[in-house]
Amino acid sequence: MRLILNKMVSNKGKLTNILKKSGLRYTRQRQAVLDELNRTQDHRDVEDIYFSIRNRGLNVSRATVYRTLELLVKHNLVRRLDLGEGKYRFENQGRKHHDHIICLDCNKIMEFMNERIEVLQEEVAEEYGFTLTKHVHQLFGHCMDESCPNK
Repeated sequence: MRLILNKMVSNKGKLTNILKKSGLRYTRQRQAVLDELNRTQDHRDVEDIYFSIRNRGLNVSRATVYRTLELLVKHNLVRRLDLGEGKYRFENQGRKHHDHIICLDCNKIMEFMNERIEVLQEEVAEEYGFTLTKHVHQLFGHCMDESCPNK
């Protein structure tokens, strides 16, 4: 419980600083957006985040959710993912580095980390005269899960 409370206090401080630098004021609604993303390890879209906050009894507008997410992405507290669905998904940035493999049939998202891929990326960047600062690696395919709708 202490770890959760410390993380919430830490997140509040980070959010407060970001908002201050951006000329915005701290609100419970903006904090709720960040807290909602930190509450789970899921890859969530705006509607899911919005309804989850509303279902928790906090009155928040979609516009606030959208604007807050953009601010959190800009300041690297949240990662925006384009998984080819025509909408963005978001995940908290406070996790270890990972990549994604996505099923085109059921939209299942699996996270993975492969050291060989990481080494190869560095080698390719060096070969072409680049220093990597970040990357996005997403694999798309058809999962082998028996419950997948197209099996």
